[in-house]
Amino acid sequence: MSLDRPRAEDPYAKLPAVPSFTVTSADVTDGRPLEEVFTAGGGNRSPQLSWTGFPEGTQSFVVTCYDPDAPTPSGFWHWVLANLPASVTELPHGAGSPESTALPEGAVQLRNDGGETGYMGAAPPAGDHAHRYYFVVHAVDTPALEVGPDTSPAVASFQLAFHTLARAIITPTYRNEG
Repeated sequence: MSLDRPRAEDPYAKLPAVPSFTVTSADVTDGRPLEEVFTAGGGNRSPQLSWTGFPEGTQSFVVTCYDPDAPTPSGFWHWVLANLPASVTELPHGAGSPESTALPEGAVQLRNDGGETGYMGAAPPAGDHAHRYYFVVHAVDTPALEVGPDTSPAVASFQLAFHTLARAIITPTYRNEG
């Protein structure tokens, strides 16, 4: 089954242009399919991520995972992790779990679009085309965004539009063969 709809454009093309830096992962590769453990049905584990080359003046980071190909007008937010100190440049595999002890004090995981706190794995409709999962590390010009666990991803994204110094993106894919 296909939902017969065009593929969404790059969601970050609509935002103010900012420089880029580098994000890498031992678990996911840009343009390559996610392993099952990173999907909602296969383990719901967030991948390991590390980043370098962010600009001077970075005071904190926000890590997000967004699917612009979800069959909704607003896409689907799988993860928003805000207020990581600038000294944190890596997240281990599974850091997005609501019970994670790998996150520093002050870091806040927001509710994803599935209504749960933390990372929700890929879950495109069965038979739909491959979806893109934008894992993005945002270098931010303030020590903390004004967010809490119940802040929506849209509100956090709105704040990021005004506080992002640079952005690093890695975009794996996933297709649910169903």
